[in-house]
Amino acid sequence: MELRRRVAERFREVNGDHPMTAADDAYVSGQFVVLAELCAATGRDPDDVRRLMLDRRLPLPGYLRSDGAEMVPADLFALAERAGGAELLAQWFVGHWADPAQGADEWDAYLSGQYVCLHSVTPGNIRRKGELTAAIEAALAAADAESAAWRDRLHALVDELDALEPAFSGYDRLRFGGPTSRDTCIDAVRARYPRRVTARDGR
Repeated sequence: MELRRRVAERFREVNGDHPMTAADDAYVSGQFVVLAELCAATGRDPDDVRRLMLDRRLPLPGYLRSDGAEMVPADLFALAERAGGAELLAQWFVGHWADPAQGADEWDAYLSGQYVCLHSVTPGNIRRKGELTAAIEAALAAADAESAAWRDRLHALVDELDALEPAFSGYDRLRFGGPTSRDTCIDAVRARYPRRVTARDGR
């Protein structure tokens, strides 16, 4: 219980202390798994995993459900396994960026557990999400709403980002202090620049 309490304290230090609603709990339960249940299914000791979280070798839970359950992605251990073990994960992870300082920043972000913005948290997906959001923002800054080609390029970027990102929860908008990337780069863009309708689409 002591390690679980310490993980919860670290989680709140990172995310703040915001309420989880019934809708938040339902969303999280559908997208994530309970740490203890994942450990039981994979033959791990939950306290060993909590020690790795506190030692900055594995990411914190993505959420604490309102009943206190530590909610983690089902593939929580996948990257450590690819790296050859949790003790090698940091070096393996940071090595995916040409700039070591940027890699270290992304490692810190990964450890926070806040990469709930991706269905699968991998260095490749993290990098691609950054590229897509930057490309969408650049396209919007040079908006040419009358151009069919511009609108098609924009929607191709939005569709790719949509495939990478889950829906997010109300809790996320509280801990991140405002709209999520889905709000600004997917939903708002589609609402402002609807996909053009072709003759084929209209049949």
